[in-house]
Amino acid sequence: MADRILPRPGSSRRQFLVASASSLAAPALAETLTAQPARAQAADPRAPLDMTLNINGRDRRVALDARTTLLDALREHLALTGTKKGCDHGQCGACTVHVGGRRVLACLMLAAATQGQAVTTVEGLAKDGDLHPMQQAFVDQDAFQCGYCTPGQIMSAIACVNEGHADSDADIREYMSGNLCRCAAYPNIVAAINQAKRVMKTAMRG
Repeated sequence: MADRILPRPGSSRRQFLVASASSLAAPALAETLTAQPARAQAADPRAPLDMTLNINGRDRRVALDARTTLLDALREHLALTGTKKGCDHGQCGACTVHVGGRRVLACLMLAAATQGQAVTTVEGLAKDGDLHPMQQAFVDQDAFQCGYCTPGQIMSAIACVNEGHADSDADIREYMSGNLCRCAAYPNIVAAINQAKRVMKTAMRG
């Protein structure tokens, strides 16, 4: 049983209560003061992280929240708005880009996870003012209407050819099924891929 605090002779009741409260609060105050430096040293999870992203052949230094998606990094921090925000749930394909040569949905990938890999967006396809064969084919075949989904369609279409999934119309439809077009330009998209694949395969052989 803890020792009782007894009033000193000649002290008032008020002085006794103040002294009692001070003696009881002192250990708690000491513990609080000891814990403060440890809390001050803890990293704030919301603090921006410095990172370098390789976008379209250029290293771009950015400071981002660790939770920032690649889509938001491209659009909101690097002003590369060709990559579109559609459903933001990985269901429409509008945000498709290439990471390390493979197509990914930028809305489902953290920007931090792409460090050390090459990221290609629709802005990085044209070379020296010449459209990529797939871009040109989309123009030639009128493979878009409103155009909102077109960047993602083009990025997926290039990957479809590079992956070897464009040998037939049925294969093209299957491997492009993750990219939705509300304007229903699907027949023209298939025609564009068939046009571009011949040029792309010739370029790869050359």
